[in-house]
Amino acid sequence: ADEAPPAATVPPVEETKTDVSAPITNAGEDVAAEQAANLVQNKMNLQALPIRAYLDQTVVPLLLDGMSALVKERPPNPIEWLASYLVRNNPQGPSQP
Repeated sequence: ADEAPPAATVPPVEETKTDVSAPITNAGEDVAAEQAANLVQNKMNLQALPIRAYLDQTVVPLLLDGMSALVKERPPNPIEWLASYLVRNNPQGPSQP
């Protein structure tokens, strides 16, 4: 007669309660502090750049994208169209009053 193999026994799982809110809060504070430090450092670095490097890093990429879109669109008032494009696509977001 065929005997069934013995059933595998699974050890009971112990539930552990871990307070995950503390590490997340600390991690969030660390990230915010690091972002603030990077913002200050980047601003200082931009101020130290020569004119051409400053423009190449901050304005030229968006301006080239806008000018490429401008020649495809060919609006009747290209200056206003490009100004609107630059405002709409500003990677820094809307300016604060």
